[in-house]
Amino acid sequence: MSVLPRRFQRIKHVLNSRMGDLTVLIEGVNKPHNLSAIIRTCDGAGVFQANFICDHNEVKTFNSTAQGSQKWVNLRNHESYLKATKTLKKEGFKLYGTSLNENSIDYRDFDFTESTCFVLGAEKWGLSNELNAQVDESIYIPMNGMVQSLNVSVAGAILLFEAVRQRKSKGLIPSKGEGLNQDEYEKTLFEWTYPELINYYKKSNKDYPCLNENGEIYK
Repeated sequence: MSVLPRRFQRIKHVLNSRMGDLTVLIEGVNKPHNLSAIIRTCDGAGVFQANFICDHNEVKTFNSTAQGSQKWVNLRNHESYLKATKTLKKEGFKLYGTSLNENSIDYRDFDFTESTCFVLGAEKWGLSNELNAQVDESIYIPMNGMVQSLNVSVAGAILLFEAVRQRKSKGLIPSKGEGLNQDEYEKTLFEWTYPELINYYKKSNKDYPCLNENGEIYK
């Protein structure tokens, strides 16, 4: 079993630019179309892992909207908002919650070049009061129309690509895999290249094998 060299180089190129220090935390977004759009944006922005607080440990997506991007973004679900925020803060993320309140600040006034997590809430109600109390900063996207907020997936795209813009201007976009630790990089490279073999190695309790420069498995 092998992968075409051109396919392997494409996989490596995408993985080499993934950022482990830029992510989102999604609460209460139940429409598969919106979830899929958010994941697709994460893929396009170079986000390695997206975080969710979902019922039944399942992130529901529409492949027609996600365009397969759910295969290339690690989806991590949390049982509660407390576990989510505790985990992310322990990992060094600063949490920016989208919210319209007296303490909210224009998102353009912040520096998103360090470990950043954008916290996005439900389509109709936004963030819960409980989760909003856990964020480090409340931010908003200025609006000039009659409505006060954007669709959650659109808001996520604006925020993520602002972070990308800031990082690119400072030369902080990874290009050689430096956005991930080495173990995570090698694990993900194998899983992206040979997804059909993941269950075999996990059930056999075996380590993933190494790959050569052409993506071929060798012992």
